[in-house]
Amino acid sequence: MPIIPLRPLLEATHRFGFAHGAFNVNTAAQAQAVIDIHQLFRSAAILQGADLANAFMGGRADFMNGTVEDKRLGARRIMDAVRSAGADASIPIVMHLDHGRDLASIQAAIAGGYTSVMIDGSSLPFADNVALTREVVRAAHQQGVTVEGELGVLAGVEDNVFSDTSTYTNPMKVCEFFRKTGVDCLAISYGTKHGAAKGKNVKLRREIAIAAMENLRHEGIFGVLVSHGSSTVPQYMVDEINALGGRITNAHGIPLDELRAVIPCGIGKINVDTDIRLAVTRNIREYFVSHPEKQTSPSVGAVWELMEAHAEQFDPRGYLVPVMEPLITGADIADPDLLDIVRCIKSGVHEAVGTLIVAFGSVGYAGRIPCVTLEQMAERYRKAGI
Repeated sequence: MPIIPLRPLLEATHRFGFAHGAFNVNTAAQAQAVIDIHQLFRSAAILQGADLANAFMGGRADFMNGTVEDKRLGARRIMDAVRSAGADASIPIVMHLDHGRDLASIQAAIAGGYTSVMIDGSSLPFADNVALTREVVRAAHQQGVTVEGELGVLAGVEDNVFSDTSTYTNPMKVCEFFRKTGVDCLAISYGTKHGAAKGKNVKLRREIAIAAMENLRHEGIFGVLVSHGSSTVPQYMVDEINALGGRITNAHGIPLDELRAVIPCGIGKINVDTDIRLAVTRNIREYFVSHPEKQTSPSVGAVWELMEAHAEQFDPRGYLVPVMEPLITGADIADPDLLDIVRCIKSGVHEAVGTLIVAFGSVGYAGRIPCVTLEQMAERYRKAGI
């Protein structure tokens, strides 16, 4: 099945009233696992590579300092992994850039083969956000690439995206933003939060999404809303990690019932990263604790050393550095201990992602999504003047 732009998936969620989860990946094994579990549930798949995830995939262990060239190489590598993993799949697949910060990062992702990009100008004044987003839309739509913008600021920390406070999206500005930029979808701030510490018993302000969608409908503007910072942070995973020697504190996610309730309000894309990190970390800790002889393995023992030295860490990029080369390049792996780590990664992804595919309602909709090429999408944009 071809890798397609995001726009046809957005149109399906708008028409049929469900949501697609969008899942961040940082290794070839994660990409493979995300595609496999979507294939199992006959759901189209949205894989996301964050801007700095591309730097990690480009070989930068200190990905926070990744260069544009690192990101360009990483984008090619993740796309190679996605193409390989999806070669025999029968579902549509989208590769989306999460939190692109500037035009250079956007261009690096598109050059690498991404079919959808997000430009995050949310920290800018409204007019500057519009100008930056419009510039990206012009460049991306010419190539058939879907564009997501952001209006309003989420609190929390995710890679190089961080804010101490939230600024809720003003529904009255949503139509103006869509009209002036031509974006396909818009991330809003309505009570979610980046990272694992979202607070207990979060209540989403669904009235913001409702008002935004009513305004769009009234003005005859197509638009789908996106929920960032939406990991559920399953408490059983946190508890199991801590029972295995981890030290994760103050970890609470968005209640699943809250996320399900906002889908009819116009939320068609729901971003999830932390849940995958937790599931993978739990599995790898469990592997080392269950097989203590592997803690001194010549090939993977250094992974355990980093996990123990940073017990509060649950981002796999922090402790997989000793084995990152084969994981980011997708090279054939013969070492049995490293193959065990890969299996831990994949099973964690299956658990976290499979649960949410079902919860968000995309099961079985893969066959209703047309496989539009980038060239066909570019022509649609051209005719629509966007």
